[in-house]
Amino acid sequence: MIARIWKGWTTHENASVYEELFKNTVLPKVTQGVEGYVSTNLLRRETEQNVEFTTVFWFESLEAVKNFAGANFEQAVVPEQVKALMSHYEETVHHHDVAL
Repeated sequence: MIARIWKGWTTHENASVYEELFKNTVLPKVTQGVEGYVSTNLLRRETEQNVEFTTVFWFESLEAVKNFAGANFEQAVVPEQVKALMSHYEETVHHHDVAL
């Protein structure tokens, strides 16, 4: 099992808009038909300055990650609608083998 982890930050005003966009539009679109995709967690952390979102995509294998993200699989897949709501975000992602 592989965990694909990405972070993005948005304003307090845009946080709920992003969360709804991610859950209802982005997630179903980007994961539809991806062989080896298992599930996703969306984590939300509010601070005084902004709201940090961490997404954890779960895949059966690194090959499944490549099916999702393409040859340059360490590059973040950030749709334009998401970029418009983020104040900043990671341009690369981190992949971890799940040990437990």
